[in-house]
Amino acid sequence: MLKSRLNLSAWIQPLLAVVIGLLGGAIAIALIGGSVVDTYAQMWKGAFGSFYFLTNTLTRATPLILVGLGVSIAFRAGFFNMGSEGQMILGALSSAMVALYLPGPAMFKLVAAILGGILAGGIWSAFAGWLDAKFRMNLIITTLLLNYIAALFAGYMVAYPFKDKTGSAALAQTMMIDKSVWLPKLFQGMSIHAGFIIAIGLAVLLFLFIKYTVAGYEIRMLGYNPLFAAYGGVNRRKVMLASMFASGGFAGLAGAVEVLGMQYRYTDGMISNPGYAWSGIMATLLSGAHPLGTAIASILLAALQTGGSGVERNTDIPLEISSVIQSLLILFVTAKFSYTLWKRRKGGKSDAASS
Repeated sequence: MLKSRLNLSAWIQPLLAVVIGLLGGAIAIALIGGSVVDTYAQMWKGAFGSFYFLTNTLTRATPLILVGLGVSIAFRAGFFNMGSEGQMILGALSSAMVALYLPGPAMFKLVAAILGGILAGGIWSAFAGWLDAKFRMNLIITTLLLNYIAALFAGYMVAYPFKDKTGSAALAQTMMIDKSVWLPKLFQGMSIHAGFIIAIGLAVLLFLFIKYTVAGYEIRMLGYNPLFAAYGGVNRRKVMLASMFASGGFAGLAGAVEVLGMQYRYTDGMISNPGYAWSGIMATLLSGAHPLGTAIASILLAALQTGGSGVERNTDIPLEISSVIQSLLILFVTAKFSYTLWKRRKGGKSDAASS
């Protein structure tokens, strides 16, 4: 009974949060004199109103799903990986470098570029885990600070040694990847590519891994009750390094997919400016780190972003209305997360008192 409630909550929580965000957005729309019904109708059309808009939304959701899945692994193990942006940046840069300069047939280069992105993100994330295990450095702080190092390093690499100097290119970016190494499009003339299938497949596999494997059980045990996990023989350092590597690997894969499926080169700011990493983290928090719930929450967040463009095109309501809704979602997540921490601390105190 309890298990069915937990599974149900993973589906309900993202929807409940979006409903709260939409109610707050409706108040904001009414205050500036807009039509709530018309605004949300245009938002729906901009996100799901046609097959073209639907594929745009799913394309936007693809990196969010992958980042969210990675963050969910670390969260399930009890660790806070806030460095997804830096891991995604290095994954994108590494993927572009491999696709551009590794010799070999196209399929080999494509697979190698994807693996290169996974390895770059995973190693960068595991480095933060190693700093925690070796020197007890706070994981939240180190992962956040490593974002800046990754972004500045990648910016330097594409501004100087690997900058595309052909034509009149003024942007800090690599050369264009050969078309034979691109991820295939799922539908001709649409933006959605094979990366979306990869993201959905990994969401299902991660759900099965967490629920049915011994390693998944150890991750859940360590995150839920570290003392009991240690008593049961779970090696915290080993699980932490493995979960942090996997977490960063998913973020690196998100960067690789964005390069190989959408941008076809690495451009400075292409990961940071759209806010992929933070949206992915938000999706994870909304779903309670449930892999399938994370995928749903990512699609809902992507719909808010693509639907906001439709609102700005067809109404007098500014694009920032989607930012208002997302801000309310952040408040919901913060309140939910703070309440969970409060319950855990209260439970810990009561356990201590009873002993």
